Amino acid sequence: MTKRVVWGALFGALTVLATGCGDECVDQFDCRDKGVAPEGQQWTCNSDNTCELSTLTPVPEEDAGTEVDAGTEVDAGTDAGTDAGTEVDAGTDAGTEADAGTDAGMNVAKGGACTASGDCMAGLRCEASTCQSLYIAVTGNDGGTRALVTAYDVPGMTSLSAAGVASAYPRFGPGGTQVAFVQGDVTAAAGELAVRPVPLTAAAPTVLTTGTAAGNARIRYMEWEPGNLIAWVRGNTGISTLPATGGTPTSATVNGTFPDFAPNGTDYAYSAAGNGIYVSTGGAAPAPLSGSPTTGEQPHYNRVTSQLLFLANPDNRTVNFGTEATPVLRLYSLPVTGGGTPALLADTTSRAVTGGTVESYIANPNWAPDGSWVAYVRANFLLIGTAATLCGNTGTELCGSDPGNAIYLQRVNTTTGAAEGAPVLFAENATLPSFSPDGRLVAYVFGGALNVRAIDPATGQPTGTAIAHPKDTYTVLTSEGDDYRPRWQPR
Repeated sequence: MTKRVVWGALFGALTVLATGCGDECVDQFDCRDKGVAPEGQQWTCNSDNTCELSTLTPVPEEDAGTEVDAGTEVDAGTDAGTDAGTEVDAGTDAGTEADAGTDAGMNVAKGGACTASGDCMAGLRCEASTCQSLYIAVTGNDGGTRALVTAYDVPGMTSLSAAGVASAYPRFGPGGTQVAFVQGDVTAAAGELAVRPVPLTAAAPTVLTTGTAAGNARIRYMEWEPGNLIAWVRGNTGISTLPATGGTPTSATVNGTFPDFAPNGTDYAYSAAGNGIYVSTGGAAPAPLSGSPTTGEQPHYNRVTSQLLFLANPDNRTVNFGTEATPVLRLYSLPVTGGGTPALLADTTSRAVTGGTVESYIANPNWAPDGSWVAYVRANFLLIGTAATLCGNTGTELCGSDPGNAIYLQRVNTTTGAAEGAPVLFAENATLPSFSPDGRLVAYVFGGALNVRAIDPATGQPTGTAIAHPKDTYTVLTSEGDDYRPRWQPR
């Protein structure tokens, strides 16, 4: 199929304007020194590059049972279990605020006074003694690849690199005060690893290293918070690390991919092709996680429990989307301390239809911060003979009502790591779910657009109306799977 891309003018955050240094602002972030806007309004940077107050769209009424409007086209995943479809043709109905948390201690609204982020409602953090919106970072395209940040509840993305400069893979640092990304040649060794402060300023990014200097390989699969080291994969295999203050990169492993840091910011896990999940604890050399299958990949630590999330293909089965062989993955959890027997959280499915079967595999899992829920994508496909086609594409009418991609939430026992109850359908024709650090919101990509929706933490059901960030300038990318998953600013 033809992927849909929005082509438009480049509106980078660091665009040089004809009016020169007398400008009051170049984007919304420059207006934050104006203080808290009056209720129902926000500060914006207008076309004259001055800060002005504008009226917020009224908060939509809650509609607890409404699902996101489904798109019409999906794209079969091609990365080894990482991309469960990419883009669908979506509507762009934008809400403004998701259902805010009302737990004890989470009762201060946006703009209200706070002493700690725990005071603030869902989706907010305490910054400069006021509750302000968390940012989300994604990789998008406006004719070139761009690392982007946006307030979760205010549509309008800002490029981290200068106008016309490619960038990708934005990752927040601990405390959410910095964001790292790759800029320049993002597909080869000449790419630069750079950081910028948050809130953004007009200052140029600080370059920490290049792919050439750090192993002569492309910088990808990058991770940062919660510790002070930035980790990435050198091209296709092997992990390097670098202090966020710069210096000389260290080769942490000679092979492996999908690095993920433990809550202490020092221990880490990764997967090595054909060998499964490895874990480094307390600075020791990485060792296989006991009980993890050799097909294990894409490990994810939980920030509270001892459970590690990962995908595996115990049957060593693949299906062909065109000429690309894709593993038929399942989702598991396993204690990261001591290992044991993996708990199955989401299985593959298969049902017979005329001339073939409708089947599914699991992709793009992500923990809720407290380990009580896990989000994942179920990719449904039609298999006729040896040819697989993601449901929703032309010729897959036998799929019936099954969408190509569907995001589910599964409750998990925080002690045992086992599934509890039935999975909850969260969004159809969507991918790359990502929980907010307070666990009350889920960001995901729908039709090439970033969406955010609140969840009921008791039932996992979506609540309220999804906040949609329209594709007016940028199309959010999904083709590199977890590398493109939305990342939330820490609270």
